[in-house]
Amino acid sequence: MISIAKQTNQSFFMKKTFTLSWCLLFSTLLHAQSNPQWMRYPSLSPDGNTIAFTYKGDLYRVASSGGTAQQLTFHEAHDFMPQWSKDGKQIAFASDRYGNFDVFVMAANGGVAKRLTYHSADEYPFSFSYDNKSVVFGGVRQDEVNHRQFPTASQPELYSVPVDGGRVDQIFTIPAEYVQSSKDGSKMIYHDKKGGENEWRKHHTSSVTRAIWLFDQKTNKHTQISTFYGENRNPVFADNEQNIYYLSEESGSFNVHKMPLKGSSKSEQVTKFKKFPVRFLSIANNGLLSFGYDGEIYTLKPGSTLQKINITINTQEKMNNDAFITINGGVREMSVSPDGKEVAFIARGEVFITSVDGKMTKRITNTPEQERFVEFAPDGKSVVYASERQGKWRIYETRKSRKEEPYFFAATLLEEKPLVSNSNDNYMPSISPDGKKIAYIENRRSLKVMELGNKQTVTLLTPDQLYYMQDGDQYFTWSPDSKWISATYRPTMSNGEVVLLDAAGKQPMKNLTKSGYGDGNAKWVNDGKQLIWFSNRDGMKAHANSGSSQRDVYGLFLTKDSWERFNLSKDDFALLKDIETTEKKAKEEAAKKAVKDPKAKPVKVDSTVVFDWDGIDNRKARLTIHSSALSDAVLSKDGEKLYYLASFEKGSNLWSTNLRTKETKMEIPLDGMGGNLSWDKAQKNLYLLNGGRISKINPENNKREQINIDGEVEVNAEAERNYMFEHVWLRNKGMFYTPAMHGADWDALKPAYQKYLPHIGNSYEFAEMLSELLGELNVSHSGARYTRTITNADATASLGVLANYKNEGNGILIDEVISGGPLDRTKFNVKPGMIIEKIDGQLIEANQDVAKYLNRKADQFTLLEILDPKTKQTQQITIKPISLMMENQLLYKRWVKINQHEVDSLSKGQLGYVHIPGMSDGPYRNVYEEMMGKFADRKAVIVDTRFNGGGDLVSDLAMFFTGQKFLDYATAQRSVGYEPTFRWTKPTLAMFNEANYSDGHCFSCGYTDLGIGKTVGMPVPGTCSFAGWEALPDGTRWGSVPISAKNKAGEWLENHETKPDIQVKNMPGVIDKGKDQQLEVAISELLKIAK
Repeated sequence: MISIAKQTNQSFFMKKTFTLSWCLLFSTLLHAQSNPQWMRYPSLSPDGNTIAFTYKGDLYRVASSGGTAQQLTFHEAHDFMPQWSKDGKQIAFASDRYGNFDVFVMAANGGVAKRLTYHSADEYPFSFSYDNKSVVFGGVRQDEVNHRQFPTASQPELYSVPVDGGRVDQIFTIPAEYVQSSKDGSKMIYHDKKGGENEWRKHHTSSVTRAIWLFDQKTNKHTQISTFYGENRNPVFADNEQNIYYLSEESGSFNVHKMPLKGSSKSEQVTKFKKFPVRFLSIANNGLLSFGYDGEIYTLKPGSTLQKINITINTQEKMNNDAFITINGGVREMSVSPDGKEVAFIARGEVFITSVDGKMTKRITNTPEQERFVEFAPDGKSVVYASERQGKWRIYETRKSRKEEPYFFAATLLEEKPLVSNSNDNYMPSISPDGKKIAYIENRRSLKVMELGNKQTVTLLTPDQLYYMQDGDQYFTWSPDSKWISATYRPTMSNGEVVLLDAAGKQPMKNLTKSGYGDGNAKWVNDGKQLIWFSNRDGMKAHANSGSSQRDVYGLFLTKDSWERFNLSKDDFALLKDIETTEKKAKEEAAKKAVKDPKAKPVKVDSTVVFDWDGIDNRKARLTIHSSALSDAVLSKDGEKLYYLASFEKGSNLWSTNLRTKETKMEIPLDGMGGNLSWDKAQKNLYLLNGGRISKINPENNKREQINIDGEVEVNAEAERNYMFEHVWLRNKGMFYTPAMHGADWDALKPAYQKYLPHIGNSYEFAEMLSELLGELNVSHSGARYTRTITNADATASLGVLANYKNEGNGILIDEVISGGPLDRTKFNVKPGMIIEKIDGQLIEANQDVAKYLNRKADQFTLLEILDPKTKQTQQITIKPISLMMENQLLYKRWVKINQHEVDSLSKGQLGYVHIPGMSDGPYRNVYEEMMGKFADRKAVIVDTRFNGGGDLVSDLAMFFTGQKFLDYATAQRSVGYEPTFRWTKPTLAMFNEANYSDGHCFSCGYTDLGIGKTVGMPVPGTCSFAGWEALPDGTRWGSVPISAKNKAGEWLENHETKPDIQVKNMPGVIDKGKDQQLEVAISELLKIAK
C-alpha cells in the first residue's frame, strides 16, 4: 500500500486529477486483493496479537483477529517462512535475494532486512533461540568430524546464527527441522528428516515419514515421542511445556494433535479437517494456536471455537503481469521449408518462422498455451503444429492469407484453423509427402492416420503396443510415396525395433530389424530405396547391461539393386557412374525432343517405394565405422556420404563417413550437447539445431552460418500459469500408471486447487501449489520444483577441511584435512588443530559467517595464512578451493573408507564392504572392481545400499550377487579360475534404509524376494517406479509416475515397503558420536554365515 508523506506545490487541477486516478486504481487493487487464498507459512507472535505470513512472495503481518494486512517486504525475491523473536520485536525469514535461500532478520514492523547467513546452500529459519540471541536454522553446510551419516543434501544440519550477525554455530549434525526450544533452553522438540521425499506428499505411511523427537540438553539424549507410523510434523510446546501440539496424518489428513510429554496418554486429535491438510502450526504464550488451511489462516484457543481470520491485502503487483521476452535462442525443435529459405521453430512454447539468409523472424502463434511439434507442409504453403488448448492437445494449420506475400517471415496476415480437433489429445502431426494424409499420436499411446479430404482415420499402433513416459516420446516417419510409415516399436523398456506400417492399415506390422537391441529412429533415404536407423548392437556398452551404450548408424536396403550398388568397389562404382552419366545425357536429349513434339506427354517420376522382400533381412549394413554417442544422422543425396553428430569423449561434433571408401573425418567441431540435422528439399544445405541455436551448413566447403533469430514472446504470467496448471492436471490424468489414481478424485481436485491460481505470486509458489496437488496422489517421484536463476549468484567454495564449529576465536579451526582436497598435498604441512586465519589477506573474524570469505573462490588462486597454535608459527599457502560438489564427492569417499576400515577391523580381515550410492554404470564398475579384486579373497561382502537414490541397475546386481560355481578350471597344483567368471559366488549381506529410492527400492525388493542373503537396516519405502518429469515454460519442473513395477507376487511396489530381516535404526545421539549401529549389526550377522 502506498502512502504519500509530503505534498508538492502542484496545481489544484493536477492534485484533483491525481487523486481521482489514484482512488480508482486503489479501489481496483483493493477489490482484486480481497479474500486472499494462498497465504502460507503463518506464524503467530508470542503475545498472540499478530500473525506474520507469506503472500505472493512477500511477508505481511495482520492482527490475529483479522483486518487489513501490512506489507513488510517489497523485494523481487521470494520471501517466506517468517519466525518471530521471543520478545516479538523481530522477524526472521528466508529469501533468495542472492540466488539461494539465506536467513534474514528485520524489525517486526518492517524496515531494512539484515542478512545473517552467506552460504550458497539453501538455509531456512525455524525459530529464535530460547534466550532470543540467535536464529535457529537448517541447511547443508558440513557434518561434524565424528558423524557417521552418509553425506547427502537430503540430510541437513541444524545451526544457529547471532541475531546481529556473526559466526554460525552447529547445534546438531543430524537433521532436525521446525525446531522449538523450551523457555530455559534445556529441551528442544523437532521433527526428523530421513530422506528426500516430496515434503508436500499426503496420506503416506512408510519409514521415511517424519516423527516428533524431544532432545534433553541435560541428558544429551534424543527421544522419539510420536508413535503414529506416518507423517508427524511441526511440534510446539504448550501448557507450560507439559504438552505439545503438532500436525499429524493419523486421522487420514493433516490435523492438529495434542500429546503430553510425560506419561503414557495417547495423542488427541484437536481439529477435524478432511479435504485439505492443516499446515504451519504456531502457538502464542497464551496458548492461542494458529495454522493454515485451504490457503487461509485460522486461530484456535483450546476449548474455544475455531476462527477463520478474515484478511484484506492492499498492494500492487511487483512487476507487470504481461511482458515481452526477447527470443534469440532457446530453440527446442525446427523444420526447414521445402525451398530452404525459411525455418520454423519452437521457442518458449510459441511457433516462429525465420528467414535463413536475413534476420527477419515472425511469431506465428501468440497463446498462453504451449505449441509443439511444428512441421512445414510438403508444399511449403502452411505449417502444422500441436497446441494444448481448451483442455486438449489439438493439431492446427496456419497459412498466409495474402498471395502477394511469398514468405511467412514477412507475412502480415495469417490464418489458423484446426486440422485435428476432437475429444481426444492429438499431437505430433506429420503430413504425408503427397499432402493427402496426416499421421499423428492420439491420447499419447496410439498412432493414427487421417485422410485430410474425408477425415477418415485408421489406427496403426494401439496402447497395447505403445507406452508413454513424456509428451513427444513416440517416433514415426512417412515413406516418400506416402504409402508406408516407419516407426519405433519398443516391446519392452530395454529394447526397440524399427517396424513398417501400412498407412492404409490393411497389412500387419512388419518388424524390419528383429535385433533385440535398442534399434529405432529410422529415416527414409536414397529416394525410398533405403532406411537408416540407430542401434546399439555393436557399440561399446556400459559394464552394466542396463547402463548406457554407444550407437551406430545402420542401413537397410529395400531393393536388391540398391544393395548391390552399395557393395560395389570404388573402381566398379566409378565405372557405373560414368555409364549413368552417359545414360542421363541421352535421356535429357530425348526429353528435349519430346518437348518439341506436341503429342508427347510429360513423364512423371515414379516415387513408389519397392520392397524386395526375399532376403531383405540380410541386406543390412553398419554404416559408421566407430560407435559413439550419436545424436542424429543424415545421408547425402547420392547416398554416398553419411553426416552425423557424434560424441566420443567430450562434446558432440559433426562427422562424415564416405560409405564407399570408409574415409571418416570430423567436418565441424561443435563441442556441443548433441542436436538435430535436417536437409532442405534439394539436399544442398544442411541445417543444424544445436545448443538452442540453428545453423546452416554448406557440406561442399563446410561453411557454417548462424541463422539469426530476432523474435519476441508476449508472456502473460497469469494466463501462462492457468495454462500450466491445466497442462499438469491433464497430462497426469492421461499418464498415471493406474486409472484409480491411488483413490484420489482427480476431477474434483482440479477446481479445489485451481482456485488458488489468482493468488499465486511467482514460480516458487506455483511449484509448491503443484506439489500440494500432486501430493494428493500419495505417489513417489512426484511433485514440482523451481529455482530462480540470477546473475552472479553466490557460490560458496570449499577449502577441503572439516571445521570445528566450537571455535570462538578468529579463523577456521581444522578438525581434519579432507583426503584429496586442495590442502592434502605432500608439499603442504597442514594438520588438524591448525587455524586458517586469513583468506587472501583478509582476517576471518569471529563475528562473521565464514562462508562470506569463500564466496566465488572455487578454482581461483587463493592465499591462505595458517597458524599452528602449538608452535605459534604461521605459513602462507596458495591453493585453488574446490566447489561444494567436489567436496561432497571427497566426503563420500571418506565415508566409504571409514566404513571399510571398520568392517576390516571388526571382522579381522574376513569381510569386505562396498557401497552403492546410485544405480548406474560407475557404481557398478566400482562394486565389480572391489569385490572381484580388492575383496576377492574375503569370505563375504557387505553390500551397503543405504541412501541409494536410484537409476537402473537392479537386474545387473541381482545377477552379479547370485553366482553359483559350476566349473572349476584347475591344474594338479591349483585352481586357475571358475565359472561363472564374472559373478560373485560367495555370501553377501545387503544394507538398506528409509532413504533408498526408486531403483534403490527395486534392489532391496529383488534382493529380498530372491533370497540372495540377509538384510539389515530399516524398511525401504515403496518407490520402485519410473519418473515422468518435464519442464514448464516458466522453468518449473514437475513429474509423476507413468510406469511402476510389481514384485514376484504380482503386487504393486509403489507404496509397498520392503522390510529388512533385522531392523536396526541409527539413533540420533549415537550416529553423530561416531557409532554406526546398522553397520555393526551387519558385520556381526555376516560373520555368522561367512565360511
